Amino acid sequence: MGHAAAFSFYPGKNLGACGEAGAVTTNDPELAKKVRMLRDHGQSRKYCHDLEGYNGRLDAIQAGFLRVKLAYLEEWNSKRRQAALCYRELFGDSCAEISLPVEPPWAKAIYHLYVIRCKDRDGLRTALTEAGIGTGIHYPIPLHLQKAYAGRGYMPGDFPAAEAVAAEVISLPMFPAIKAEQQRRVATEVLNFCSRALVSY
Repeated sequence: MGHAAAFSFYPGKNLGACGEAGAVTTNDPELAKKVRMLRDHGQSRKYCHDLEGYNGRLDAIQAGFLRVKLAYLEEWNSKRRQAALCYRELFGDSCAEISLPVEPPWAKAIYHLYVIRCKDRDGLRTALTEAGIGTGIHYPIPLHLQKAYAGRGYMPGDFPAAEAVAAEVISLPMFPAIKAEQQRRVATEVLNFCSRALVSY
């Protein structure tokens, strides 16, 4: 376990606020003090800025929404796990073109996203879009190839596993209220794409 944990309450997350929001938890008093300063322009007390900080304070309205939604989080996460199991059953081992998420026996995933890998990710995404099924790519560019980190000197090929995953990942529809028939439609379109891909080889 680490000294601190960070949580995002971005609206699309399992426990989402209505705008930007997040939290840091720790049992280290000194670390907690520094985090409080960082979120409040680096102030140790009003108008006294001991370090360069940010304006990252969670307002009361956002906290109120989160407090209400927190009571439903366990149920929502359970429904996401059920939906993930449904996808796994629908896909089975019937398509060599895709790889499903792996959940180790010692873990309990909450499936914020349901991300599969596909050798022809862009082709699959196009096919699903044409079928009226929305998808996402989380994330298309690995960190070491982002412009923000160009100064580190990394080049394509430096992290081949990350680059391979970034070229293949696609997020399928996943939310607590997704219906089994919606998932069947998604799976059918994915499997149809896989069948066409096999024929073209």
